[in-house]
Amino acid sequence: MHVNLLSMRFIVAFFIFAFLSLSVRAQFMDTLHEVFKYHASIDARLESRNSIINNGIVSVNGVRLGVAFRRKLRIGGGLSWLRTELANPVPNFGDSLINPGIVRRYKLMYLCYYIDFVFYKSKRWQLSVPIQAGTGINWNQYGKGYRVFGPEKKYFALLYEPGITVQYKVFKWFGLGSDLAYRFAYSHARQTGINLNGPTFSFRIEFWFDQLYFDLFPQSDVTKRFGPAEW
Repeated sequence: MHVNLLSMRFIVAFFIFAFLSLSVRAQFMDTLHEVFKYHASIDARLESRNSIINNGIVSVNGVRLGVAFRRKLRIGGGLSWLRTELANPVPNFGDSLINPGIVRRYKLMYLCYYIDFVFYKSKRWQLSVPIQAGTGINWNQYGKGYRVFGPEKKYFALLYEPGITVQYKVFKWFGLGSDLAYRFAYSHARQTGINLNGPTFSFRIEFWFDQLYFDLFPQSDVTKRFGPAEW
């Protein structure tokens, strides 16, 4: 089972890298100069993604803030953290021998830097390539919550997550989306007992308030200046 899962991870990573290098690079370079000619808008969002850590599914939350150019390119940064209370059975300093009821929990928190490029767009479908990198810390602690400045030893974490995003628009202002990526990580797995390498995925509902406003009020001054709503 372990060998099969490891092989699957390498297969997913191979196809992601092949897709990025062959299908996206030329289009990205051709349109990058054109996109930057237009005014930027704010890209602010909350996100929740699923991830596989130590063969189990966990949840990673995050906040994002950046700029978007014509909905074709998004660049920014944010903060992500492991939401799931992931119990770590690896003993530390003999505490589990003194009190067998003590449970260590794995913690991960990192700053992320992202770029998301749309390489295909039709009336309802959109395909984009999100690439995210992160630098942060991970550690084990006793008790729930996050004690970033607690006495537990912290370890440096470096993450890189290339992927692909599919989006389907039901209306101009409402749609569905899905992300699939693979996380490569340097995170002192031997010291923490947790291996962060693995796939990440999410399914989400998309709602664009500006497009809804443009659709409901096509003659307003705001719509005439920033609209109209578009597929």
